[in-house]
Amino acid sequence: MAGNSQRRNRRTSNKKGAQVGSGGKRRRGLEGKGPTPPASARKGHVQNRVSNAKAKLTARRQVTRRGGKGTSEMVVGRNPVFEALRDGVPATMLYVQQYIDNDERVREALQLAADRGGIHLMEAPRPELDRMTNGLNHQGMVLQVPPYEYAHPEDLAAAAFDDGEDPLIVALDGITDPRNLGAVVRSVTAFGGHGVVVPERRAAGMTAGAWKTSAGTAARTPVARATNLTRALEGYQKAGLTVVGLAADGDTEVGDLPALGGPVVIVVGSEGKGLSRLVGETCDYRVRIPMPGGAESLNAGVAAGVVLYEAARRRG
Repeated sequence: MAGNSQRRNRRTSNKKGAQVGSGGKRRRGLEGKGPTPPASARKGHVQNRVSNAKAKLTARRQVTRRGGKGTSEMVVGRNPVFEALRDGVPATMLYVQQYIDNDERVREALQLAADRGGIHLMEAPRPELDRMTNGLNHQGMVLQVPPYEYAHPEDLAAAAFDDGEDPLIVALDGITDPRNLGAVVRSVTAFGGHGVVVPERRAAGMTAGAWKTSAGTAARTPVARATNLTRALEGYQKAGLTVVGLAADGDTEVGDLPALGGPVVIVVGSEGKGLSRLVGETCDYRVRIPMPGGAESLNAGVAAGVVLYEAARRRG
């Protein structure tokens, strides 16, 4: 038995191994690679980055992400209350002093509140209104404005991509006047933009003043709030958007920048200081608006309007 086992082992060890071949690689090497894939499928191509960004943003939107709420606000005085109601500022409650003199402004404000619906009327004694307004001259009328629901910066780009459009977004750096914010919102709406981004700190928010200046367009154009504006801009860059900063010493005139015809974020700084250092360094381009008349700068609403017009013209 031992001899038979040895013979079997010898036969096994003398067997030839498997033949080494190309595995079909040589034949496949001679075959064509097929048609060139589209730009959105080619790794490293800008369209591929945009396509991937769309997919990521769509996935993120499965989880509700908000930019947070603002704070409630009181509009005080007969004329301010009337103008806020006339201009479409959101409101939840209208407080009216007991035994108030029923003049024309009071009647008009009450009529506007009734016509709009959804605004509760509350009669209150004068001491209560004094307490609510910290002793301001309320003239017997106080309008309560609810906290503004901010979007998340990613929501703006995602909504544009969902509609098959290149995002057109304005970001504000160091804008502290709510009226400038309202004017920018109005310009974004006029030129087909997809929203406005503001920093969470040291910046204007959507107050009653911003609503009024927007002339009602804030109801259609979302405002997003970013915890860190620089990181929000970097996120847009990763999503395939070009970040364009407005600067008096910019290297390129706004009319000479083809990037405005694609997915873009336009960053507007304050009238006095311009862009902050970190935000300016994050921008892909720094462009200037030519001003033959010699003015040193434009306010945020006008500057944004000029660049948005050029972007809309290129997309036209």
